[in-house]
Amino acid sequence: MTAPQSRSDIRRLMRERRRKLPPREQQRRSMALNRHLARLSLFLRSRHIAFYLPNDGEVDLRPLIAQACAMGKRCYLPVLSPIYHNRLWFAPYAPGEHLLLNRFAIPEPAHNWSAMRPVWTLDLLLTPLVAFDEQGNRLGMGGGYYDRTLAYLGRRKHWNKPRLLGTAYEFQKVESLPCEPWDIPLEGIVTDEGRYGL
Repeated sequence: MTAPQSRSDIRRLMRERRRKLPPREQQRRSMALNRHLARLSLFLRSRHIAFYLPNDGEVDLRPLIAQACAMGKRCYLPVLSPIYHNRLWFAPYAPGEHLLLNRFAIPEPAHNWSAMRPVWTLDLLLTPLVAFDEQGNRLGMGGGYYDRTLAYLGRRKHWNKPRLLGTAYEFQKVESLPCEPWDIPLEGIVTDEGRYGL
């Protein structure tokens, strides 16, 4: 698809398209994406993986979380940091654990602060996105939480952990995204139809 001109136009259009997907189609596409991710060597090699729970029509990674836990991998979900303003930390999570709603009404694991992990201790971070291009540029919801949390990667030459993969429906791909200096590009993107950059 040819991208509309502004980031806000792209965000509005893609969120609308995502929300209009019927539940059965959302599930079918999410399962296809989970299968693509589960076969990636990067996923298979990673021990500490951050996922996210679906919100606002996002891809549903819960089946892959269950599979990862069954494989003995440590799974995490993003939580809003109570200490570092507008950044994310990551709490251990397994299916069925108690969740609390954060200030954006997004479920988070109900762990105390001592259980949280900083992002640089993870092997793989799966990020939601609103739109992407084949160059690895990502457009999020607009809050900048992932970009601020990952800002250190823009200054690193070595030891670039975690590896960053975006997850999206194929229709969220645009020809080119306008970028900002603070944007952190993804290593690759996995969709219901395949993968980019991997």
